[in-house]
Amino acid sequence: AALAVLGREGLGGLSMRRVAQELGTGPASLYAHVSGKEELLELLLDRVSAAITVPEPDPQRWTDQIKEVAWQAYRAYATHTNLALASLATIPTGPNALRVTEGMLAILLAGGVPPQPAAWFLDRLFLYIAGDAYEGALFGEKVRASGKDLDGYWTGMRGQLREYYLSLPAERFPHTLVHLDELMAGGGDERFAFGLDLLVQGVARYATPR
Repeated sequence: AALAVLGREGLGGLSMRRVAQELGTGPASLYAHVSGKEELLELLLDRVSAAITVPEPDPQRWTDQIKEVAWQAYRAYATHTNLALASLATIPTGPNALRVTEGMLAILLAGGVPPQPAAWFLDRLFLYIAGDAYEGALFGEKVRASGKDLDGYWTGMRGQLREYYLSLPAERFPHTLVHLDELMAGGGDERFAFGLDLLVQGVARYATPR
């Protein structure tokens, strides 16, 4: 019921009273099970994490395995975009979230990454995933507000941006003008994949093969 409210009304519309209305009951009956909105958000994050599968660690494939799990988390947040924002201020402690964290930590350790870099990497990785997914949610809201479909909105925006950049004075922005195609290239998935590669390559510098 809470996911349904979140999907229709966004994070700002989610409240214990609103979920109670969705269930056809009063808020007091919900407080017998959930302490408040903060715990409700933790439960929702854990519910979404249930769909993420984590493979058994393979030291020979640990970088690919980390990327596979990261893509699953990215897709989950992209499906429930309002939860991406909620996750930025919530420390997941539910059984499914802990299962994912435990499994990813096991993969990193099996690949030879020391415990401290592995722990900080997971923190940065999920921050990157949530931030990227939330930006996608904001972009989606702009598309819906425009009344256009995604392709129409993106084509129009790219045209406007290109026109604006090309109007910049060349003496102040020479590199921007020369490399405009590169700056504007790639969609959301391509850019997410690039950032994910950077993060994984960075933590791989700490790894000692076992």
